[in-house]
Amino acid sequence: MALYEHVLISRPDISPAQVESQIEELGQWLESQGAKVGKTEYWGLRNLSYPINKQRKGHYSLLNIDGPAAAVHELERRHRISDDVIRYMTIKVDELEEEPSAMMGRKGRSDRKD
Repeated sequence: MALYEHVLISRPDISPAQVESQIEELGQWLESQGAKVGKTEYWGLRNLSYPINKQRKGHYSLLNIDGPAAAVHELERRHRISDDVIRYMTIKVDELEEEPSAMMGRKGRSDRKD
C-alpha cells in the first residue's frame, strides 16, 4: 500500500467540533476501505492566501494515510462533491512522519522577534 499526506481546507462557518467530527468520519470511512489513518492534526482556522469561493479563511486539517490508491481517489471524489470542503491536496510520500508537523510547531515558538 502507498503512503499519503492529505491536507483538507473546510469552510470557515462550521465549528471546530464539526471539523473534528468530519475528520473522524473520514478516518472511519478510510478504514472501512482498507486504509489505515495514522496521525491526524487540526491546524485551526487560518487565513487563506487568496479568496476561494468568496471565503478568506478556512479550517485546515492533516491526515496521514496508508492505503490503496482506490480509497484515496474515492476520498478526493467525495471532497469534490462536498459543500464543506473548499480545497484538498493529497501527496504521495516515501514515509509518514510520526512527530508533529511544522504547522503544529509554529504555535508556541518563542524565537520570534517582534
